[in-house]
Amino acid sequence: QVQLVESGGGLVQPGGSLRLSCAPSESIFRVSAMGWYRQAPGKQRELVASITRGGITNYADSLKGRFTISRDNAKNTVYLQMNSLKPEDTAVYYCNAELRRLGSFGFTEYWGQGTQVTVSS
Repeated sequence: QVQLVESGGGLVQPGGSLRLSCAPSESIFRVSAMGWYRQAPGKQRELVASITRGGITNYADSLKGRFTISRDNAKNTVYLQMNSLKPEDTAVYYCNAELRRLGSFGFTEYWGQGTQVTVSS
């Protein structure tokens, strides 16, 4: 079973930066749209940013200018660069991607298990 593997979370002080990465756990045929969501304690999961295979990006309005999503299609990897982090950015960050597995004919949506980002002094 293919999984999305996230890395890069952790504890950072306010004003600091983190870079999250996410990639499939095994070889796949193709990746379509990829994105990042987050869920803070007691809140619903929300979109952080998404990116198409062609590089078109979409951001939550409140995060524009601080977060940057990018991808490397050769590595099937999506990144989230987070700058000027604030305590309210504390959440579990989830990777999301539409994958077409080897030998299959369609795309399926996958979620990562989540990586904790904590912004605190």
